[in-house]
Amino acid sequence: MKTYNSITNVDVINYLYERGFIAQITNKNILNSILQSKSITLYCGFDPTSDSLHIGHLVPLLCLKKFQKFGHKPIILLGGATGLIGDPSFKDSERQLNPMNTIQQWIEKIKSQISSFIDLNSKNHPHNIHIVNNYTWFSSTNILTFLRDIGKFFSINKMINKDFIKKRLKEDNCGISYTEFSYNLMQSYDFFYLYKNYGVILQIGGSDQWGNIISGIDLIRRIYNKKTYGITVPLLTTINNIKFGKTEKNTIWIDPNKTSPYKFYQYWLNIDDKQVCSFLKIFTDMNIEQINFLEKKMNNNYFIPITKTTLAEKITKLIHGKQGLKSAQRITKNIFYDHPLDLTLEDFNQLAKDGIPSIILKKDITLQQALVESKLATSKSQARYFIESHAITINKIKQLNKQYIFNNTDRLFNSYTLLKKGKKHSCLIQWK
Repeated sequence: MKTYNSITNVDVINYLYERGFIAQITNKNILNSILQSKSITLYCGFDPTSDSLHIGHLVPLLCLKKFQKFGHKPIILLGGATGLIGDPSFKDSERQLNPMNTIQQWIEKIKSQISSFIDLNSKNHPHNIHIVNNYTWFSSTNILTFLRDIGKFFSINKMINKDFIKKRLKEDNCGISYTEFSYNLMQSYDFFYLYKNYGVILQIGGSDQWGNIISGIDLIRRIYNKKTYGITVPLLTTINNIKFGKTEKNTIWIDPNKTSPYKFYQYWLNIDDKQVCSFLKIFTDMNIEQINFLEKKMNNNYFIPITKTTLAEKITKLIHGKQGLKSAQRITKNIFYDHPLDLTLEDFNQLAKDGIPSIILKKDITLQQALVESKLATSKSQARYFIESHAITINKIKQLNKQYIFNNTDRLFNSYTLLKKGKKHSCLIQWK
């Protein structure tokens, strides 16, 4: 049976620094002393801006799990209220406002996603992770009371001097609405409410949340004259410093219906070499000494794919479970290696979703036509050349007949055919 520390005599802060979880922190030494002397309650908030979390959300969630491991009590706040408003932090334009019923549906989906890789109700853990929704308290908050009791502690001078606010105010066609301008007060009130009702003394957030966290700390200090603390985790970015979730196109979602386990797995196999070991520290429980050993070995090209595979396997299993990992590995083996085709219907469905290029064709098409339609060949003459060169396979079987016409045996599950040119170029045919 897995056990957890009930006595928090671990140097949690230095541990988190070592694993790459801390970007900024308030009162480091005081907070570390508190963490080693007693169990605390902490929280991190997530606004539902979509029906799925993405991999950028994993960093603060896994940070909460680390605190739980060392005997502290984490709370996950889902922004049923703040999600209706929209956080303007470092956004170039006003967010689109989503309907309340949409926000609530997204919250339920996100709860389900979180529970799939974080045990919320473990009988073996004294400090289960608790989920709250800030719509619970904001829906019963009187606006006059809020403005009198909370708004009076916020200086407009300070608020408009924040970098992202100043930038938005300079934009003639954009600016910032009072709706988004008030977001800072709402997040600060969340911290205040959780301090008052749950004893929360630490807020965790992405590094773009530093200003909002500090505002919450100041609010609690001014009302109760008590110290609270904040930690920001690094924002997950590509090697080109593009934030995950910035656009739909580059977002790797947690929901397998939005990003298949295969694409998820492939993403980690193809990250930049320089990011592999830092991601191993954040996303896995591998020993630091093991990771440092692999980092040194990565000077040898032989170890690079081994290390990337280790990362891809561990994080895919964490998010999509054993079956999701097995499926991703099976598809990878079938697409990239000399191996008889043994894909399941679900595997093909993953490929059709987002795995490899795909086309929809009518039956009785020739192989030459299919190669051109799939862009594996630029012309029929080039298609004939590839066939003659033994470069073309249908469902992993070489096809040498230049006049070949697809038949029913090629249509696996009556729906799919895997067409390949060499080892690296593939196209999935979906039959009408």
